[in-house]
Amino acid sequence: MGNFRIATFNVNSVRSRLPVLERWLKNNRVDCLCLQETKVEDGSFPTPFFEDLGYHVVFSGEKSYNGVAVASTVPPDEYGFGLDDGEEPSGRTRIAWCRFGDLRVANAYVPQGKSIDHPDYPMKLRFFKRMEAFLRSLGVPKERLVLVGDLNVAPTDIDVTHPENKRDHVCFHEEVREAFRSLCSTGLVDVFRKHRPGEGEFSFWDYRVKGASRGTSDGGSTTSSPRLCWRTYPSTATATGSPDHGRSLRTIRQWWQNSKYSGFQKAGGLPCQGTVKKGSAGTSG
Repeated sequence: MGNFRIATFNVNSVRSRLPVLERWLKNNRVDCLCLQETKVEDGSFPTPFFEDLGYHVVFSGEKSYNGVAVASTVPPDEYGFGLDDGEEPSGRTRIAWCRFGDLRVANAYVPQGKSIDHPDYPMKLRFFKRMEAFLRSLGVPKERLVLVGDLNVAPTDIDVTHPENKRDHVCFHEEVREAFRSLCSTGLVDVFRKHRPGEGEFSFWDYRVKGASRGTSDGGSTTSSPRLCWRTYPSTATATGSPDHGRSLRTIRQWWQNSKYSGFQKAGGLPCQGTVKKGSAGTSG
């Protein structure tokens, strides 16, 4: 297998986003599409839609909340759902993983937490710790793995506007940031900041805020919620960005040394995509 293109999209109801997905996929033939917040029970998942477009799809969902899915042009060699640690909630509708040859793709929807005094907040912190253990169970850092999805965290001060006003934000509190750092200690890196380290670079805008499409209004950039992590490899990169419907589309392209991996593209309101260049040892399908 040559290049392997991966996209991620928080759809906020997959059935409501089918027209968007149809238009986007026709112009962006990715090999793997990871979806979060599908908000549909398994019996009502729109499998025929993806099959008609030439995709295999695996999914785990529930009515009105959560839900994850992975669509791919070749069936995964293995796949599963949940954190598989015996705790409740199991996370079956919040994390999915697939193996394509020697590459593992993990698709996560981390709990938002609502507020730091809400019962969901400790669950969010615990979810990060459980996910860290889960990734180690998948073989990280020795195994090659991509983590994509909506992680609901802004890791550093430059990831938000006016950080002094957001210290108690559920996606920016120091405890959440520390949980993200601990997750990355497994050998992952935040590739957005690896290749766009400067101030004024954001991966998410609240499209409801005036001026958000230009990234210029106060509060227009809130949290860098959907982050991508990757095992650390030496690399160089270039990046470009353009707004779309009040959200930011950012492209990060990585050319991995030793011809292992290349490419990333991120978006706020549309799928984010990237390319994996797999070595000869990688097989799938």
